[in-house]
Amino acid sequence: MSEQQTATLMEFPCDFAIKAMGPSSDDFDSIVVGIIRQYVDDIKEGAVTTKQSSTGKFTSVTVDFHVDSREQLDTIYKALSDHKQVKYIL
Repeated sequence: MSEQQTATLMEFPCDFAIKAMGPSSDDFDSIVVGIIRQYVDDIKEGAVTTKQSSTGKFTSVTVDFHVDSREQLDTIYKALSDHKQVKYIL
């Protein structure tokens, strides 16, 4: 399957969930949500879930939101990956 075919498997607009992981801190969830809010108009109540690793060293933050285009989604991934506290994005 070509890259172009893979890129078109998602249909936009759509609902999407993104998970960012990084070292546990008091504000990691706020950082992740703040970055996404720069590009998404509305993050609904209950759309953010946070989970700590079993050792407590790492936190994962999952945010559900509505995305309008592939470009918007790519921009969100880039902004998250550019932040020094975000180590992984799924």
